[in-house]
Amino acid sequence: MFRTALRNVLAHKARLLMTVLAVMLGVAFVSGTLVFTDTLSQAFRDQSAKSYDDVAVAVSLRPSPEEAAKNPGLSQAAVDKVAKLDGVTGVQPRVDGFAGVPDENGKLIGFGWANKGTNFAPGPDGKDPALAFTAGRGPAGAGQIALDKATADEGGYRVGDRVRVATNGPVKEYVLSGVFTTEDGAVNAGGSLVVFDAPVAQKLYLKPGYYSDLNVAAASGTDADKLLDEVLKVVPKAATAQTGQALADQQARDIEAGLGALNQTLLGFAGIALFVGVFLISNTFTMLVAQRTKELALMRAVGAARKQITRSVLTEAALVGLVASAVGYVLGIGLAVGLRGFMSVFEMKVPDGELVLGATPVLAAFAVGVLITMLAAWLPGRRAAKIPPVAAMNSVHATPNAKSLVVRNAIGAAVTAIGAVLIVLGANTGGDEGRMTIAGGAFATLIGVIVLIPFLSRPVIALIRPFFVKAFGISGKLAGLNAVRNPRRTGATASALAIGLTLVTGLTVIGVSAGQAIDKMTVDGIKADYMVTMASGESLSKEALTALEKAPGVTAVSPDQAGALDLKGKFASASGVTPGDIERVLKVEVVNGSLATLADGQIAVAEKTATKHGLKVGASVPVEYLDKKKGTLTVGAVYKDSEFLSPVLIDAKLLDAHDPQKYIPRIFVSTDGGPSDTHERALAKAMGDNPAITVLDKKDIRDTFGGQINLLLNIMYGLLAMALIIAVLGVVNTLAMSVFERQQEIGMIRAIGLDRRRVKRMVRLEAVVISVFGAVVGIGLGTFLAWALGKTFEDGLPGYGLVLPWERIGVFLVLAALVGVLASLWPARSAAKLNMLTAIKAE
Repeated sequence: MFRTALRNVLAHKARLLMTVLAVMLGVAFVSGTLVFTDTLSQAFRDQSAKSYDDVAVAVSLRPSPEEAAKNPGLSQAAVDKVAKLDGVTGVQPRVDGFAGVPDENGKLIGFGWANKGTNFAPGPDGKDPALAFTAGRGPAGAGQIALDKATADEGGYRVGDRVRVATNGPVKEYVLSGVFTTEDGAVNAGGSLVVFDAPVAQKLYLKPGYYSDLNVAAASGTDADKLLDEVLKVVPKAATAQTGQALADQQARDIEAGLGALNQTLLGFAGIALFVGVFLISNTFTMLVAQRTKELALMRAVGAARKQITRSVLTEAALVGLVASAVGYVLGIGLAVGLRGFMSVFEMKVPDGELVLGATPVLAAFAVGVLITMLAAWLPGRRAAKIPPVAAMNSVHATPNAKSLVVRNAIGAAVTAIGAVLIVLGANTGGDEGRMTIAGGAFATLIGVIVLIPFLSRPVIALIRPFFVKAFGISGKLAGLNAVRNPRRTGATASALAIGLTLVTGLTVIGVSAGQAIDKMTVDGIKADYMVTMASGESLSKEALTALEKAPGVTAVSPDQAGALDLKGKFASASGVTPGDIERVLKVEVVNGSLATLADGQIAVAEKTATKHGLKVGASVPVEYLDKKKGTLTVGAVYKDSEFLSPVLIDAKLLDAHDPQKYIPRIFVSTDGGPSDTHERALAKAMGDNPAITVLDKKDIRDTFGGQINLLLNIMYGLLAMALIIAVLGVVNTLAMSVFERQQEIGMIRAIGLDRRRVKRMVRLEAVVISVFGAVVGIGLGTFLAWALGKTFEDGLPGYGLVLPWERIGVFLVLAALVGVLASLWPARSAAKLNMLTAIKAE
C-alpha cells in the first residue's frame, strides 16, 4: 500500500501542487516566526551579557519622588566606599535621563523614548569601559558632550562641532568632544546616547554629588556573591544590588517575556493560515478520492481492507506534508531574514547576531506540516474506505446521501445558534468577561457556519446568479449551475475565503468605528488650536508653560498636569489646570456650579465621581495630597466626564505646592485667529526650537490618537495576507480539479457550439461566484462580530458606535471577484484548450 500511495502522489503531483503550496506557506510562517524570535532573543541576550561582561556587582537606588528629598541616590561617599573594598578594580557610577539632538533639519534623531543622556565615568586609565571612542575623547567640562556614532553620523556631527542638546529643561549648546560606539540598549533600540561631564549630568537628572546606578568591576577570581554582601554593607539600605551575572540573566528573562507576546501573535496568525489551509487540503483529497473511485473499488475487490485504503490516503498526505514541510522550513528561514530586514526599514534597530537555527523550528515545521496534512486528509480517507466495491464499479462519482446532508445541516445550525447566543450574551455583558464570551461564541459560530456553508451555497448563489445570467448569458448561467453542483466542494472552497474576510471585515469595522469615535472625541473635546508634548513622553517643564503663555498670538494656555488626591479616603486622579483658560482650550460641560471657582482654590469634580462620593457643589471634602499633607477643599463645580480630563480639576498652582514631581504630559494652547504657520512657528520659537518638544495642530492630534489604529489595521492586514493567499490557492485548486473531472462535459458543450472564449468566461465566472459567495458570508459574519465586540468598548470609549465602512466593504467584494478572476486564469485556459473529441471520450 505504501508503494501504491507513492505511485499516486507521483501520478497526481500537478493536482497536489496547490496543497503543497498551502502547507508550505503555513509551515514557512510557523518556522519563520520561531527562527526570527530565536535569533532576536539570542541577539538581545548576547548584547545583555556583553554589557555586563566586566560587571561583578550592579547597584541601583531610584527612590520615589517623596523619598528623593531625604535620599536622592548614591552619594559620592558611598561610591568611594565601594571602590575601596577588597577585590574591586573599578567603579562606574551612572545617572541618566532624557537627552536628544536634532538632525540638520531640526528634527529629533531617534525615538524619543529611547533617547538617553548619561555621565562620563572614566576609570584610573581615563577610559569609560562602556564607551569605545572612534574619534576624540570623553567630555572634560561643563560645555562638552560625546555622542554615539550612529547619532553623530545621522546628524552630520564631527568632533569640535557645536551641538544643540534637548533635555527636560531649556535647549543648550555643547561642543562635541568625542564619538563612540556602545552596547547600550537605548542605542541598539534606535535611540541616541548623549554623554555629559558627570557634574552636568547630576545637575540635569538628579542632584549634584549623587548617582542612580553603580557598576562594580572586580579582579579575576573574585567571588561575586561575597563581593555583593560586602557592597550591601556600605551602600544605603534603600539601594538594591545584584551580581552582574544575575542582572544579565534577569534581562534575558525579561527579553524572553517581551518577545513571547510577539511570538504568540505571529504564531496566532500562522495558525489562522494553517486553519484556512485545512480546507484546501481536505478539498483536494476529497476530489482525488472521488476521481479514483473505480481504482479504490478495484483495490477493495482484490482484497484491500478498509483500514488499508484509509492508510493509503493518509500515507499520500504524509508524503505531501513531508515535502511541503521541508520546502516551508527553508522558506521560513528566508522569512526570518526578511523580517529582520523589515525592522531595519522602519528604523527598528536590533543587535547584530548570527541566524539561530535551533531544533525547535525544525521539529515544529515537520510536525505541523505533516500532522495538518494528515488531519485534513483523514475524513476523505475515511470516506474512501466506505465505498462499496460493486457500487463504485458502476459509478465514477459517489454522491452524498440525503441523510448525511440533513445531519450535517442540523449540526451546523445548532452549533451556529449556540455561538450566536454566546456572542449576543458577551455583547450585553461587556468588559473583559464579555469579550472572552464573544471569543468562544465566535469560534463556535465560525465552525457552525463552515459546517453549514454547503447548505447556504444554494440560496446565496441563487440570489446573485440572475445578475450573471443577465450580464453574461449562457456562460453566466452555466457558471451559476456549476457552482452549486457540488455544494460541499463549493462550501469548502468558499470557507477559506470566508474565514479570512471574517477577520478582515471584523477588524476593519472595529477600527473604523473606533477611529471615528476618537476623531469625534478629539474634535468635540478639544477647543485648543495646538497641543504641546515631549517626544520622549516625559514631563514638560514649568518654564515651557511660562514661555508658551508669553508667546505672541496666544490667547489661552492650560496644562493638563497629572496629579492625584486622596478624596474622602479613596484615590482619585486629578488634572492641574489654569483657571479661566481651561474652558477655552478644552470642552468642559458644567452641570452645576462654575469653573471660575478654581481660581479661589476650589475643585471641580466629574459627574460620575461626584455621584460615587456623594459630592455636590458647595460640599467640603477632606483630602490628602501626594506629600501626605491633609486639607479640606470645596467643590465649586460638577462637570460631565471627559476623556481629556481627570475626575478632579484643580488649580495647577495649588497642585504644585504639594506635588514634588510636577508631571505635565501636555499643554493645550489657543491662538488668536486659529492655527496658522505663523502661530506654529511662534510656539516652536518660544520653546527654543527644542527638537524634543512637538507642537501638534488639530490634525496632528487626531493622527496621534487615531493613527495607531490605522497602523494596527495595516499590520493585521499584512499578517492575514498569508491566509488570503492560501484561500486563493484553494479557488485555483478547486477549479483546476473541477475542470479535470468535467472534461467530457466541457467537450460536449464545445461540440454543440460553445466557443473557447465562452468556455473561459464560464470557468472565470464560476470562480467569481464562489469567491463572492465566500466574501458575502465572511463580511456578514465579520460585521456581526464587530458589532458585538464594539458593544464591550462603549463604556471605555465615549461616542463609540457601529460604523459600516461601505466603501471598504465594496472594495472587499470587488477584490473577492478579482481573486476569482485571477484564480481562474490557469483552469480557464486549460478548459478552453481541451480537444473536443478527446474530452468526449474521457471517463
